Amino acid sequence: MKPFFAVILACVLVVACAGQTSYRAASPKLQTVAAVDLDRYGGLWHEQARLPNWFERGCVAATAAYARRPDGLIGVRNVCTKADGKVSDVDGRAKIVDPDTNARLKVSFFGPFFVGDYWVIDLASDYSWAIVGEPRGRYLWVLTRASAIDAATKADLTTRIARHGYRTDALIWNGA
Repeated sequence: MKPFFAVILACVLVVACAGQTSYRAASPKLQTVAAVDLDRYGGLWHEQARLPNWFERGCVAATAAYARRPDGLIGVRNVCTKADGKVSDVDGRAKIVDPDTNARLKVSFFGPFFVGDYWVIDLASDYSWAIVGEPRGRYLWVLTRASAIDAATKADLTTRIARHGYRTDALIWNGA
């Protein structure tokens, strides 16, 4: 029975992901940053904004933590806090797809059943913030080291997101 349920779950996830709305113009082609220092990128990030997605529905605060693993992959731990204070978390792993830049990764949760592109498309020189997207324009996250940002930083990040071709009107800002 277990293999049957695993196949059903995989089918549901594929259909759910295939139906996700794109929030980005098809062109120009999405570019990543020139290089990501994975040691500096590691650690705790606070999600400031995201595009709507089914797996973070109801999150009012979220964090992501990244750490190198002995097997060469990157450990990922995402934590979502709901308005009622309930917390859910999930562990995953990321594989570097572009070792020349370290800016393109494949992230997987629940084994091979949920694998997605994770592209660092903009990054502060001091690693205080990052904008992460994927080429089909279905997902986007604004991550910061600080748990909150000021209005000027929010405006700057919104402008940067628009320059990458994403619709900014669809962004969900955490805590807002």
